Amino acid sequence: MTTPDSPVTRTGALTDLRVVDLSRVLAGPLCGQMLADHGADVIKVEPPDGDETRWWGPPFVRPGHSAYFDGLNRNKRNISVDLRTDEGQALLRRMLAEADVVIENFKAGTLDRWGLSDEVLAGEFPRLIHCRITGYGVDGPLGGAPGYDAVLQALSGLMSVNGEPDGPAMRVGIPLVDIITSLNAMSGILMAVHARESTGRGQLVDLALLDNAISVLHPHAGKWFASGETPRRTGVAHPTICPYETFTCADGPFFIGAGNDRQFRSLVAALGAGHLADDPRYGTNPDRLAHSAELRAELGAIVGRWERAELAELCRAAGVPAGAVNTVGEAMALPQALHREMVVERDGYRGVGIPIKLGHTPGAVRFGPRDRGADTEAVLADLGITAEQAAGLRAAGVLPD
Repeated sequence: MTTPDSPVTRTGALTDLRVVDLSRVLAGPLCGQMLADHGADVIKVEPPDGDETRWWGPPFVRPGHSAYFDGLNRNKRNISVDLRTDEGQALLRRMLAEADVVIENFKAGTLDRWGLSDEVLAGEFPRLIHCRITGYGVDGPLGGAPGYDAVLQALSGLMSVNGEPDGPAMRVGIPLVDIITSLNAMSGILMAVHARESTGRGQLVDLALLDNAISVLHPHAGKWFASGETPRRTGVAHPTICPYETFTCADGPFFIGAGNDRQFRSLVAALGAGHLADDPRYGTNPDRLAHSAELRAELGAIVGRWERAELAELCRAAGVPAGAVNTVGEAMALPQALHREMVVERDGYRGVGIPIKLGHTPGAVRFGPRDRGADTEAVLADLGITAEQAAGLRAAGVLPD
């Protein structure tokens, strides 16, 4: 596997940034990975026992590398430090002095106990951007409480709008709250970097999982603000557009998203069912929503006679958004996904590609996730720590084997 010691030059829009990634599990590590993909020098700092997601498997890519961990930690140099020790905290200070950004999702109060409160960080490292990710923030009625993705999906109302109308509330099948938080964390960091250009100072970028979960409740929150009515689950169907749901073709499930009246007319004309556009029950989107069950039955009978690939071509030619409901493997094999380089392979590492395509400073996958502590010596050398000093830190247990 290609390593940071190999002649792989960092390229991208963020090559002038150094990031200390103290985070674990998902939201922080994914944010760090996205910054690294675009050229930032990201140093992942792991405790002696490592990020617990290294063992969240099977499947495992290799020992100490679960598929879960490897999906979040490429392009990062790796150092292992026991930050519970005074010497480890002193080493962390040296790292922060050389960094532009620190990402952490410690339990509230951890940095304070290490003498690195918000005030100390701002005073000692005035240009440092501190990205803090917590479940609920550090104050308020739930401040400091631990936060987990599924719990936040439930508490935020997100789970209540996911699932079939006659079934239970369901968790979204990905850790959506963590992922949204990581995306907003990256945006917040880059805003802070931009602001630093004029102010000369870093700042706190404060992310709470609860805030981010609530922020994605569109359009349900808007409907509640407008009407006071509790949104109901609609399953795969859209709450305000019809038809916008899954049907069953002869060879499997297929999604049709006719987002407006013109697309609906184009859809039924292509299907040879133009009479449906003239039916007063289906003339406008509000009409179709009011008679969605009848329309679903009529369209379902027609769609069921088609193969998915043929129907996809028909809908594309008619200008109607539609496509097969793919498995993950089928999605990874999509010719368009491959054309867009959304599957990457690099010296034994395979993963999802980079979704942000920059024309002049593109990101790159330079190397896969590193073993815990694999780059300790190189990182220490960057900090001006001699081999003798490093040996002393190892002997003291600050740098675990």
